[in-house]
Amino acid sequence: MASTRRLKLTAAVAVAGALVAGMTVALATSASAGTTLGASAAEKGRYFGTATDPHMFSNSGYMTVLNREFNQLTNENGMKWDATEPQRNQFNWTRGDQLVAHAQSRGMLVRGHALLWHQQQPGWAQGLSGSDLRSAAINHVTQVASHWRGKIHSWDVVNEAFADGGSGGRRDSNLQRTGNDWIEAAFRAADAADPNAKLCYNDYNTDGINAKSTGIYNMVRDFKARGVPIDCVGFQSHLGTTIAGDYQANLQRFADLGVDVQITELDVQQGSNQANIYRTVTRACMAISRCTGITVWGVRDCESWRTGANPLLFDCNNNKKPAYDAVLAELNAGTGVPPTSTPPVNPTTPPGGNPTTPPAGGAGCTATVSLNQWTGGFVANVRVTAGSGGTRGWTVAMTLPGGASVTGTWSATASGSTGTVRFSNVSYNGQLAAGQVTEFGFQGSGSGSGMTPTCTAS
Repeated sequence: MASTRRLKLTAAVAVAGALVAGMTVALATSASAGTTLGASAAEKGRYFGTATDPHMFSNSGYMTVLNREFNQLTNENGMKWDATEPQRNQFNWTRGDQLVAHAQSRGMLVRGHALLWHQQQPGWAQGLSGSDLRSAAINHVTQVASHWRGKIHSWDVVNEAFADGGSGGRRDSNLQRTGNDWIEAAFRAADAADPNAKLCYNDYNTDGINAKSTGIYNMVRDFKARGVPIDCVGFQSHLGTTIAGDYQANLQRFADLGVDVQITELDVQQGSNQANIYRTVTRACMAISRCTGITVWGVRDCESWRTGANPLLFDCNNNKKPAYDAVLAELNAGTGVPPTSTPPVNPTTPPGGNPTTPPAGGAGCTATVSLNQWTGGFVANVRVTAGSGGTRGWTVAMTLPGGASVTGTWSATASGSTGTVRFSNVSYNGQLAAGQVTEFGFQGSGSGSGMTPTCTAS
């Protein structure tokens, strides 16, 4: 949801808003499991995140809440087209890089929002049309997804491309006028640029089964049938004082197509029903194995784009509201995500590389690595399997080839960046039962070929 969408609030609230996004995997939090939103979600194989912007990072009260409660971040405006490519082929990565760096330092996942959208386009793109705009748009997708390759868990590849009302058809926009296949082209370009990211379609006013959500459903079903790379659908859920009675059924029908579903921009107008609506949304997500996470669109009421609606979980004094307690209770009561619904994100094993399915461990632990490589860099996905004694913590040592170095790590902490690098668990994934599996990853420069991980349990 963009700050420029304020004019859409009346319609979004009346119909009960929704966006599309994708993410799964557990994220780190600093508190004990079950006592914060992120920790409780991580226990169940999910994330609970928030939208933010680096200009808030200097606010100590705000950051205390953000770092304690959430294990996924979305950059509210800093990764959109106008922010990242203000002039054609001249890119500005500052705000996005700041958010990614903070998330990685805390073991959080990052959602990329959004590669293509009919709003918040830079002026130069607004003046283009036809094949020139199509070329510029695909180049933008390629350059931005490539820049953050291996660092983004899920991308909102296309945002809000369907029209409101009863037609169930596409929104008229300069992007739509380049040809009806522009969404497919964007997904294929994003897949080529960052095959390890989950690729999502995101929209609002799709919370229940209605013409708009059905139009999107038909597109996703077609994409899955034809092999177009789409992994997830996001529902914004900017809600008023009521919620659609078929909210959960709507999420489930998308999940049944074989895509993950996420709540991507949740906020609820304050009133006597606020806590109950938050509870209903969270319960619906926890009941669906492919609902892999929830993101609220902001931390505190005073920074919300919905001025005066007080739609978030914390007030301006950093206090938890009754809606917070309702959400945490539902997260703690929910069931975990079956392993089959949260596979590694498109791992690629090079010829002669290590298998992605770990062998059974002994009393300690075992680790295997799969690689996605390109000229000058790579992303490694590492699976840690506990042996018969389980683990209270683990460390994976890996010797990098000459000239290679680690440039970023998630779901683990790295000691060193060249030579033999030791990766240790973060707060939420160190304690494993016998045979239990967890994953972490890192990005590197150079070549990652030939790395063999060694796991030590404590």
